[in-house]
Amino acid sequence: MLETGSSSEDWISRFHLAPDSPVRLVCLPHAGGSASFFFPVSVALAPAVEVLAIQYPGRQNRLDVPPIDNLSELADEIFGALRLRIDDRPLALFGHSMGAVLAYEVALRLQRSGLPSPARLFVSGRQAPSCYRDGRTHRASDDEVVASIQALSGTSQAILDDPEMLAMILPAIRSDYHAVAGYRHDPGQVLDCPVTVLHGESDPQVSIDEARAWAEHTTGQTDVQVFPGEHFFVVDRSREVIGLLSRELRDLCAGLNR
Repeated sequence: MLETGSSSEDWISRFHLAPDSPVRLVCLPHAGGSASFFFPVSVALAPAVEVLAIQYPGRQNRLDVPPIDNLSELADEIFGALRLRIDDRPLALFGHSMGAVLAYEVALRLQRSGLPSPARLFVSGRQAPSCYRDGRTHRASDDEVVASIQALSGTSQAILDDPEMLAMILPAIRSDYHAVAGYRHDPGQVLDCPVTVLHGESDPQVSIDEARAWAEHTTGQTDVQVFPGEHFFVVDRSREVIGLLSRELRDLCAGLNR
């Protein structure tokens, strides 16, 4: 179900048309992130892959829409928008950090709905849903929230140093942190698709054991790929990450055509 007054176009950004691509990749950003985070992925993969990037409310072109601070509600809305775009092409999901949990929840909704299950789930920068951590950043002061963002090196320092820009983005960031802190997975729900886990070897938020625990959440094959870098290794090692996505999606299509 979509929120009143919204459409699938509000939720889904498509930077490059690729109607003849054999596969689609839906990308879900991190807490405080936006669809444009995945513009380089679309540049690199189109037209071989059609990249659809999710735009959460409360940021960029949706700045006037109140953010959603409940992860299950966010997943419901994303699923509602995505199901209107389903066609006969295989669909893969890629989420980073908070987006990884959302991608997992959207994949479960696709599976339960009777629609084709995702052909593959890519998750990065996030512990498995079963690895609970008590996140309290959403209750911290503005200075403490900014410090936590700086520690992860995922937001431009110029934005963090600009009081007006900071005032614009902090509500969405707090909302996202609140959504993550309140999330609890349903242990009775398991995916049936293969999962590729991308892990930064020096990520302060995710241990290698927490990354490997994603195997508990699918009956499909789980593959863990470790990259040099911290939480935002997907930026620092973008060439390697995009190369992995490209190879996996190419192999996926080749396997379906056999």
